[in-house]
Amino acid sequence: MASGKRKAGAMATGRGAGAKASKTPKTPKQRLLWLLKWASIGFLVMILVAVGGFVVLYKSIDIPSPNADYLTATTHVYYDDGKTELGDFAIQRRDPIEYGEMPQNIKDAVVAAEDQSFWTNKGIDPKGILRAAFNDASGGSTQGASTITQQYVKILYLTQERSWKRKVKEAILSLKIQKQLSKQDVLEGYLNTIYFGRGAYGIQAAAQAYFQVDAKDLSLKQAAVLAAVLNDPNDLDPSNGKKAKIALKQRYQYVLGSMAKLGTVDSGRAAKSEKLLPPFPKQEPNDTYGGEKGHVLQMVKQQLLDLGFSEEEIEGGGLKVTTTFTQKAMDAAAEGVDEQRPDGAEFSDKNLHVGVATVEPGTGAVRGIYAGQDYLQSQLNWAVEGGQAGSTFKPFALAMALKNGWSLKDTFDGNSPYTAPDGTEFVNEQDTDYGSAVSLLKATEDSINTCYIDLTLSTPDGPQKIVDTAEDMGIPPLKKPANAYGFPSYTEGLNANAQVALGSQTVSPINMANGYATIANGGVAADPYIIEKVVDADGKTRYQHKVDTHRAISADVAADVSYALQDVVKYGTGTAALGLGRPAAGKTGTATNGLDQVSSAWFVGFTPQLSTAVMYVRGKGNEQLDGWLPEYFGGSYPARTWTAIMLKDMEGLPVEEFPPAANVDGTAPTTGHAPYTPPPSPTHRPSPSHPTTTKSTPTNTPTQPTEPTDTGSSSDGGGTSSAPPSSSQPPASTPTSKPSRTPHQRGRRRRPAA
Repeated sequence: MASGKRKAGAMATGRGAGAKASKTPKTPKQRLLWLLKWASIGFLVMILVAVGGFVVLYKSIDIPSPNADYLTATTHVYYDDGKTELGDFAIQRRDPIEYGEMPQNIKDAVVAAEDQSFWTNKGIDPKGILRAAFNDASGGSTQGASTITQQYVKILYLTQERSWKRKVKEAILSLKIQKQLSKQDVLEGYLNTIYFGRGAYGIQAAAQAYFQVDAKDLSLKQAAVLAAVLNDPNDLDPSNGKKAKIALKQRYQYVLGSMAKLGTVDSGRAAKSEKLLPPFPKQEPNDTYGGEKGHVLQMVKQQLLDLGFSEEEIEGGGLKVTTTFTQKAMDAAAEGVDEQRPDGAEFSDKNLHVGVATVEPGTGAVRGIYAGQDYLQSQLNWAVEGGQAGSTFKPFALAMALKNGWSLKDTFDGNSPYTAPDGTEFVNEQDTDYGSAVSLLKATEDSINTCYIDLTLSTPDGPQKIVDTAEDMGIPPLKKPANAYGFPSYTEGLNANAQVALGSQTVSPINMANGYATIANGGVAADPYIIEKVVDADGKTRYQHKVDTHRAISADVAADVSYALQDVVKYGTGTAALGLGRPAAGKTGTATNGLDQVSSAWFVGFTPQLSTAVMYVRGKGNEQLDGWLPEYFGGSYPARTWTAIMLKDMEGLPVEEFPPAANVDGTAPTTGHAPYTPPPSPTHRPSPSHPTTTKSTPTNTPTQPTEPTDTGSSSDGGGTSSAPPSSSQPPASTPTSKPSRTPHQRGRRRRPAA
């Protein structure tokens, strides 16, 4: 019986399980309704949690006292040691006025420009907050769209941190302030504290900074300008050039149009005012920017803006900026220029502009510059403005040649004129003939134009390859790239044409020094930079530079280019640099303007530790040097200035040697450029391993009389050195005795290109 009961129980259990398993499944519609029900419940819970959290935050966040640093947030700029102050951005003008003293037109203009719903909103922009939170959380760009109340809160109570947490706190404080202050109080506070650029905080200081009038006397057009510049005080400041003035006018027209839309100005008056910006009085530079310091500070400011810092942070955010500049290199540049520039009032900084830049190979750190005239007298920075490079551009063509199968021993046509396939004729200085088979080494030593034209045109796609190599080595492209580098980040006139190696493009001393630094660094290029570190007022590191390098040319190619440039100093046009008293390499250069007048003179050179470029130009940068400057070739004033600067820069540094020549020798792209072989003696026959050139009988000596060498100048300012040729010279590259040097550098066409 017991077992029967157990069996009956088991059967009952089985029936129960079977009944449950046979339950009718949910239809798709039922499942959807079930999901919607729970989703609604979840969403409601989330809303309740969010509201509850907001209420808790609202009660827990008190309105703090205004930032103590608001009136003392000076940004300091330091040399590379992070301790020695280079300067500061202390042009901070503040002059609060009462609401009743502010003209109605500035109130209306700012509301139209910044927050058109100001008079009706509750102090926050929910859409703007959500958009900012989403973008910051997803790693996107930071978003603005704050109301005037939110902007006022940020200025007075919060840091410049850009995050969704700060946005939420900003919103809560805005709501609280909205309850405690009237709209008039908020607008008064905002107009007394917002940054307008030019170091001006508040409308009274801005009216004086831009128009030299009191705020109460601002015209409609002036008020519209000041409301417009709030959007971007740097890029909309008309004193920053034509581009800024065009952008300002567009924003200015938007402000006037918005005022007409809101009915705060008559539409006809607005349309009439839109046509022209008001006149701007001449802006007087602040005397704290005197000397070279002003140029450096402006470079630092622009770099900070490029890194994403706002002008308000730069001018009044209490940043601590450590630069790459050293006091030693800055002093060396200024003192070297002062020692070597010619005497006489006509050769003052106002007329004769000397640009200097020193860059550290391997890092790209700009250690020193000389910008030219006192910043208070002229804001043109010639270390950045630059000039036509002339033959200082040839090393980039030489590097291209060695990359593409040529060697220092290969020969090219050094006679003048050289006729290109399109009929254009190129000549050497004084139309000097150097022979039809001149080694690339000698062509570099003596900067022979026709050889470099022959090289360029004998290399398949040679002009473009020269441009590409120069860009790889640190010369910025014709147009500013997305990943911008350099000072400036573009090179005017860098076109792939037959004469590209002769240097008609405009290059800055900073970029030229950085390009040569690639050679000094064994072919590894680094992007130039001037800011090492930025720390904010709270001690948080906001930016730390990371050296960005890439291999531009092989170590062997770099060694051979360096070897050739050492020969320029030892035997060629740059012998003035022998005064450095240690291994040095460099290149002279001059360029001519459209009137065939010498308009720039250069010397760019390096040691293993530093690369320095020196440029001499006149007037607007392209005016005549020959017949005005006592000596106008690269081997004269520029080379002597370079030597004076580098003597100071290198003081205390160990003497370092360059690597030996690698004698790179690939397969030449075209025939007819075999290495030069001297004529055989009567008892010797030419070796089969050294074939003679297929061109006409070679000669490596000029066919015209040479200039006297005791004057110390030639076309590039170099005289003949009495030093013997280097024992490491590539075999069969040049005769064993060096001929005297004849002027030839100035590159010009005998007739214009077709």
